[in-house]
Amino acid sequence: MKRVVVERKILQRNDETAERIRELLRSKGIFSVNFMSSPGAGKTTIVEKTIEALKDDFRISFIDGDLDTDRDAERVKALGVDVVQINTSGACHLDAQMVYRAIDKVSLDCDLLIIENVGNLVCPATFDIGADRNVVILSVPEGDDKVKKYPVMFNVADVVLINKIDLLGILDFDIEKVRRELKEVSPKAEVFEVSAKKGTNLELWFEYLKSLIKSHR
Repeated sequence: MKRVVVERKILQRNDETAERIRELLRSKGIFSVNFMSSPGAGKTTIVEKTIEALKDDFRISFIDGDLDTDRDAERVKALGVDVVQINTSGACHLDAQMVYRAIDKVSLDCDLLIIENVGNLVCPATFDIGADRNVVILSVPEGDDKVKKYPVMFNVADVVLINKIDLLGILDFDIEKVRRELKEVSPKAEVFEVSAKKGTNLELWFEYLKSLIKSHR
């Protein structure tokens, strides 16, 4: 029982910090998104494509969460946006306190703050980090059973990007089944079928994100 109480206190403190982050970003007119997925689903590639598509119209900053390396942060930094790295030293997710400290270092002279969470379909869903939207990426090679296997992650999703659809027909992946299960687990989530590698349907995602940023101003 003591363990449960401690967890509740941790989550309560996390949620209070997340709300402070939202208020701070809102006061500066900054829209924020939290990218989550399993490792290898294509988070960083989609982040790169998104920045390339939007950076002429919007000022963008980036916070990267990673266990120990800065490889993804270096890829994004090469695009010319301000980047702050959070190394969690083994922790499987970002939490609001980590992001709050990173926000003190990253440029807030921006319209869009992109946060890339640690690759994991479990832990990141539990911790609100103060973002305006949670974007979950599911890739075709992972299989079509992940929505029901990891319902908490998809339940917190505002947007789901089904990535690597260029592999449909090659791999055994029932996309209609995934869409049906998403309607059950996360009925309000916007769903986009994309291929970051081929560029398929990315424009639909870009236009949707642009509309969110503009409406947030």
